[in-house]
Amino acid sequence: MSERPEEPNQASDAESLLPIDEHVEEGHDAEGRKVRHRGIYLLPNLFTTANLFAGFYSIINSMSAQSALAAGDAASASKYFGFAAIAIFVAMVLDGLDGRVARMTNTQSAFGAEYDSLSDMVAFGVAPALLAFAWALGDMGKVGWMVAFIYVAGAALRLARFNTQVGTADKRYFIGLASPAAAGVVAGIVWAFSDYGIQGSKMSFLVALMVAAAGMLMVSNIKYNSFKEFDLKGRVPFVAILVVVLVFAVVFSDPPRILLLAFLVYAASGPVQYLLHLRRDKTLP
Repeated sequence: MSERPEEPNQASDAESLLPIDEHVEEGHDAEGRKVRHRGIYLLPNLFTTANLFAGFYSIINSMSAQSALAAGDAASASKYFGFAAIAIFVAMVLDGLDGRVARMTNTQSAFGAEYDSLSDMVAFGVAPALLAFAWALGDMGKVGWMVAFIYVAGAALRLARFNTQVGTADKRYFIGLASPAAAGVVAGIVWAFSDYGIQGSKMSFLVALMVAAAGMLMVSNIKYNSFKEFDLKGRVPFVAILVVVLVFAVVFSDPPRILLLAFLVYAASGPVQYLLHLRRDKTLP
Protein backbone atom coordinates (compact mmCIF):
# COMPACT_ATOMS: atom_id res chain seq x y z
CA MET A 1 0.00 0.00 0.00
CA SER A 2 1.47 3.32 -1.02
CA GLU A 3 1.70 6.26 1.30
CA ARG A 4 1.00 9.81 0.29
CA PRO A 5 3.45 12.39 1.65
CA GLU A 6 2.42 14.74 4.37
CA GLU A 7 0.31 17.71 3.35
CA PRO A 8 2.44 20.84 3.00
CA ASN A 9 2.37 23.28 5.85
CA GLN A 10 0.82 26.48 4.57
CA ALA A 11 1.26 28.39 7.82
CA SER A 12 2.84 31.80 7.51
CA ASP A 13 6.16 32.68 9.09
CA ALA A 14 4.34 34.61 11.81
CA GLU A 15 2.19 31.60 12.68
CA SER A 16 5.22 29.31 12.80
CA LEU A 17 6.71 31.47 15.55
CA LEU A 18 3.87 30.57 17.93
CA PRO A 19 5.02 28.16 20.66
CA ILE A 20 2.25 25.68 19.76
CA ASP A 21 2.83 22.42 17.94
CA GLU A 22 0.70 21.84 14.86
CA HIS A 23 -1.68 18.88 15.15
CA VAL A 24 -0.82 16.16 12.63
CA GLU A 25 -3.19 13.22 12.21
CA GLU A 26 -2.86 10.10 10.09
CA GLY A 27 -5.78 8.86 8.02
CA HIS A 28 -6.67 7.19 4.73
CA ASP A 29 -7.92 8.66 1.49
CA ALA A 30 -10.65 7.26 -0.74
CA GLU A 31 -8.17 4.84 -2.32
CA GLY A 32 -7.01 3.47 1.03
CA ARG A 33 -3.62 5.17 1.00
CA LYS A 34 -2.19 6.63 4.19
CA VAL A 35 -2.25 10.41 4.40
CA ARG A 36 -1.19 12.85 7.08
CA HIS A 37 -3.35 15.89 7.71
CA ARG A 38 -2.33 19.05 9.51
CA GLY A 39 -4.76 21.03 11.65
CA ILE A 40 -8.25 20.24 12.91
CA TYR A 41 -11.80 20.72 11.64
CA LEU A 42 -13.29 23.89 13.06
CA LEU A 43 -17.07 23.45 12.78
CA PRO A 44 -17.69 20.28 14.85
CA ASN A 45 -15.06 21.30 17.40
CA LEU A 46 -16.89 24.60 17.92
CA PHE A 47 -19.91 22.64 19.18
CA THR A 48 -17.64 20.47 21.33
CA THR A 49 -16.04 23.58 22.83
CA ALA A 50 -19.49 24.99 23.56
CA ASN A 51 -20.36 21.69 25.24
CA LEU A 52 -17.22 21.98 27.39
CA PHE A 53 -18.07 25.59 28.27
CA ALA A 54 -21.60 24.60 29.31
CA GLY A 55 -20.15 22.00 31.69
CA PHE A 56 -17.69 24.53 33.09
CA TYR A 57 -20.47 27.11 33.49
CA SER A 58 -22.50 24.53 35.42
CA ILE A 59 -19.57 23.96 37.80
CA ILE A 60 -19.15 27.69 38.38
CA ASN A 61 -22.84 28.08 39.22
CA SER A 62 -22.76 25.10 41.58
CA MET A 63 -19.89 26.75 43.45
CA SER A 64 -21.79 30.06 43.52
CA ALA A 65 -24.88 28.28 44.88
CA GLN A 66 -22.82 26.68 47.63
CA SER A 67 -21.41 30.07 48.59
CA ALA A 68 -24.91 31.55 48.64
CA LEU A 69 -26.10 28.76 50.93
CA ALA A 70 -23.18 29.38 53.28
CA ALA A 71 -24.19 33.06 53.38
CA GLY A 72 -27.81 32.13 54.17
CA ASP A 73 -29.17 33.40 50.83
CA ALA A 74 -31.46 30.53 49.87
CA ALA A 75 -33.14 32.45 47.02
CA SER A 76 -29.87 33.13 45.22
CA ALA A 77 -28.72 29.58 45.82
CA SER A 78 -31.87 28.22 44.19
CA LYS A 79 -31.27 30.49 41.18
CA TYR A 80 -27.68 29.32 40.79
CA PHE A 81 -28.69 25.67 41.13
CA GLY A 82 -31.21 26.19 38.34
CA PHE A 83 -28.58 27.78 36.08
CA ALA A 84 -26.19 24.90 36.77
CA ALA A 85 -28.82 22.29 35.87
CA ILE A 86 -29.93 24.14 32.73
CA ALA A 87 -26.31 24.36 31.56
CA ILE A 88 -26.05 20.55 31.71
CA PHE A 89 -29.16 20.18 29.54
CA VAL A 90 -27.73 22.72 27.09
CA ALA A 91 -24.55 20.64 26.99
CA MET A 92 -26.65 17.62 25.99
CA VAL A 93 -28.01 19.46 22.96
CA LEU A 94 -24.54 20.61 21.94
CA ASP A 95 -23.14 17.10 22.45
CA GLY A 96 -25.76 15.71 20.09
CA LEU A 97 -25.02 18.36 17.49
CA ASP A 98 -21.24 18.05 17.25
CA GLY A 99 -21.32 14.40 16.18
CA ARG A 100 -24.14 14.90 13.70
CA VAL A 101 -22.48 17.97 12.21
CA ALA A 102 -19.22 16.05 11.83
CA ARG A 103 -20.97 13.17 10.05
CA MET A 104 -23.07 15.43 7.81
CA THR A 105 -20.04 17.50 6.75
CA ASN A 106 -17.67 14.49 6.63
CA THR A 107 -15.34 16.12 9.16
CA GLN A 108 -14.88 13.23 11.61
CA SER A 109 -11.42 12.88 13.10
CA ALA A 110 -9.64 11.07 15.90
CA PHE A 111 -8.89 14.44 17.49
CA GLY A 112 -12.59 15.35 17.49
CA ALA A 113 -13.55 12.03 19.07
CA GLU A 114 -11.03 12.43 21.90
CA TYR A 115 -11.96 16.08 22.44
CA ASP A 116 -15.63 15.13 22.59
CA SER A 117 -14.97 12.48 25.25
CA LEU A 118 -12.98 14.91 27.41
CA SER A 119 -15.72 17.52 27.10
CA ASP A 120 -18.35 14.91 28.01
CA MET A 121 -16.36 13.99 31.10
CA VAL A 122 -16.59 17.58 32.30
CA ALA A 123 -20.20 18.24 31.28
CA PHE A 124 -21.73 14.86 32.17
CA GLY A 125 -19.29 13.52 34.75
CA VAL A 126 -17.80 16.22 36.94
CA ALA A 127 -20.50 18.90 36.59
CA PRO A 128 -23.52 16.73 37.65
CA ALA A 129 -21.56 15.18 40.55
CA LEU A 130 -20.52 18.60 41.85
CA LEU A 131 -24.08 19.90 41.38
CA ALA A 132 -25.53 17.03 43.43
CA PHE A 133 -22.81 17.42 46.06
CA ALA A 134 -23.40 21.17 46.43
CA TRP A 135 -27.18 20.74 46.62
CA ALA A 136 -27.62 17.68 48.82
CA LEU A 137 -24.67 15.33 49.24
CA GLY A 138 -22.41 17.79 51.05
CA ASP A 139 -24.54 17.46 54.19
CA MET A 140 -23.73 13.74 54.35
CA GLY A 141 -20.01 14.27 54.96
CA LYS A 142 -17.68 11.56 53.67
CA VAL A 143 -20.60 9.47 52.45
CA GLY A 144 -21.67 12.37 50.23
CA TRP A 145 -18.38 12.85 48.46
CA MET A 146 -17.94 9.09 48.13
CA VAL A 147 -21.30 8.89 46.34
CA ALA A 148 -20.31 11.82 44.11
CA PHE A 149 -17.03 10.05 43.29
CA ILE A 150 -18.89 6.86 42.38
CA TYR A 151 -20.81 8.87 39.82
CA VAL A 152 -17.66 10.56 38.43
CA ALA A 153 -15.83 7.23 38.19
CA GLY A 154 -18.84 5.62 36.53
CA ALA A 155 -18.93 8.38 33.90
CA ALA A 156 -15.18 8.03 33.23
CA LEU A 157 -15.40 4.25 32.87
CA ARG A 158 -18.50 4.54 30.69
CA LEU A 159 -16.80 6.94 28.28
CA ALA A 160 -13.60 4.86 28.16
CA ARG A 161 -15.55 1.68 27.42
CA PHE A 162 -17.62 3.44 24.76
CA ASN A 163 -14.48 4.66 22.98
CA THR A 164 -13.01 1.15 22.86
CA GLN A 165 -16.24 -0.32 21.46
CA VAL A 166 -16.76 2.16 18.63
CA GLY A 167 -17.11 0.25 15.36
CA THR A 168 -17.81 -3.11 17.02
CA ALA A 169 -20.88 -2.56 19.20
CA ASP A 170 -24.46 -2.70 17.93
CA LYS A 171 -25.36 0.91 17.10
CA ARG A 172 -29.00 0.27 18.02
CA TYR A 173 -28.11 -0.01 21.71
CA PHE A 174 -25.92 1.57 24.36
CA ILE A 175 -24.21 -0.83 26.76
CA GLY A 176 -24.91 0.86 30.06
CA LEU A 177 -26.70 4.13 30.67
CA ALA A 178 -25.22 6.87 28.48
CA SER A 179 -23.48 9.62 30.45
CA PRO A 180 -25.75 12.42 29.10
CA ALA A 181 -28.84 10.50 30.24
CA ALA A 182 -27.32 9.90 33.68
CA ALA A 183 -26.49 13.60 33.90
CA GLY A 184 -30.08 14.38 32.91
CA VAL A 185 -31.37 12.37 35.88
CA VAL A 186 -29.08 14.16 38.35
CA ALA A 187 -29.57 17.65 36.91
CA GLY A 188 -33.32 17.07 36.59
CA ILE A 189 -33.64 16.16 40.27
CA VAL A 190 -31.81 19.30 41.39
CA TRP A 191 -33.64 21.60 38.97
CA ALA A 192 -37.11 20.18 39.64
CA PHE A 193 -36.92 20.41 43.44
CA SER A 194 -34.79 23.54 43.87
CA ASP A 195 -37.22 25.32 41.54
CA TYR A 196 -39.84 24.82 44.28
CA GLY A 197 -37.41 26.10 46.91
CA ILE A 198 -36.87 22.64 48.41
CA GLN A 199 -33.47 22.29 50.05
CA GLY A 200 -31.38 19.31 49.12
CA SER A 201 -30.44 18.66 52.74
CA LYS A 202 -34.02 17.49 53.33
CA MET A 203 -33.69 14.67 50.80
CA SER A 204 -29.98 13.84 50.93
CA PHE A 205 -30.52 10.10 51.29
CA LEU A 206 -32.82 9.90 48.26
CA VAL A 207 -30.42 11.98 46.15
CA ALA A 208 -27.50 9.77 47.23
CA LEU A 209 -29.40 6.67 46.09
CA MET A 210 -30.27 8.22 42.73
CA VAL A 211 -26.73 9.51 42.07
CA ALA A 212 -25.13 6.19 43.04
CA ALA A 213 -27.66 4.26 40.94
CA ALA A 214 -26.94 6.47 37.92
CA GLY A 215 -23.22 5.89 38.36
CA MET A 216 -23.65 2.11 38.59
CA LEU A 217 -26.01 1.96 35.61
CA MET A 218 -23.38 3.66 33.45
CA VAL A 219 -20.92 0.79 34.00
CA SER A 220 -23.53 -1.97 33.86
CA ASN A 221 -24.06 -4.34 30.92
CA ILE A 222 -27.73 -3.37 30.64
CA LYS A 223 -28.75 -2.39 27.11
CA TYR A 224 -30.46 0.91 26.35
CA ASN A 225 -32.04 1.91 23.05
CA SER A 226 -29.78 4.46 21.31
CA PHE A 227 -32.52 5.71 18.93
CA LYS A 228 -29.84 5.95 16.22
CA GLU A 229 -32.01 4.03 13.79
CA PHE A 230 -34.12 7.13 13.20
CA ASP A 231 -33.34 8.69 9.82
CA LEU A 232 -33.45 12.44 10.37
CA LYS A 233 -32.57 13.18 6.74
CA GLY A 234 -35.31 11.09 5.15
CA ARG A 235 -38.92 12.04 4.44
CA VAL A 236 -41.55 11.42 7.12
CA PRO A 237 -45.34 11.71 7.20
CA PHE A 238 -46.74 15.18 7.80
CA VAL A 239 -48.13 14.09 11.17
CA ALA A 240 -44.54 13.64 12.41
CA ILE A 241 -43.99 17.40 12.57
CA LEU A 242 -47.21 17.73 14.57
CA VAL A 243 -45.86 15.20 17.05
CA VAL A 244 -42.63 17.23 17.33
CA VAL A 245 -44.63 20.40 17.99
CA LEU A 246 -46.63 18.57 20.67
CA VAL A 247 -43.46 17.30 22.33
CA PHE A 248 -41.99 20.80 22.43
CA ALA A 249 -45.23 22.17 23.88
CA VAL A 250 -45.33 19.52 26.62
CA VAL A 251 -41.65 19.98 27.55
CA PHE A 252 -41.83 23.77 27.72
CA SER A 253 -45.03 23.69 29.76
CA ASP A 254 -42.94 22.61 32.76
CA PRO A 255 -39.30 21.92 31.73
CA PRO A 256 -37.85 20.85 35.12
CA ARG A 257 -40.48 18.23 35.91
CA ILE A 258 -41.05 16.99 32.33
CA LEU A 259 -37.33 16.54 31.63
CA LEU A 260 -36.81 14.79 34.97
CA LEU A 261 -39.69 12.43 34.25
CA ALA A 262 -38.40 11.70 30.73
CA PHE A 263 -34.87 10.85 31.89
CA LEU A 264 -36.13 8.80 34.83
CA VAL A 265 -38.29 6.75 32.48
CA TYR A 266 -35.38 6.23 30.11
CA ALA A 267 -33.00 5.29 32.96
CA ALA A 268 -35.55 2.78 34.30
CA SER A 269 -36.31 1.33 30.86
CA GLY A 270 -33.02 -0.57 30.74
CA PRO A 271 -33.41 -2.49 34.02
CA VAL A 272 -37.10 -3.15 33.28
CA GLN A 273 -36.31 -4.64 29.86
CA TYR A 274 -33.47 -6.65 31.39
CA LEU A 275 -35.78 -8.15 34.04
CA LEU A 276 -38.46 -8.92 31.45
CA HIS A 277 -35.83 -10.62 29.32
CA LEU A 278 -34.72 -12.78 32.27
CA ARG A 279 -38.32 -13.68 33.06
CA ARG A 280 -38.98 -14.62 29.44
CA ASP A 281 -35.89 -16.83 29.36
CA LYS A 282 -37.02 -18.66 32.51
CA THR A 283 -40.49 -19.35 31.12
CA LEU A 284 -39.12 -20.85 27.89
CA PRO A 285 -38.86 -24.65 27.93
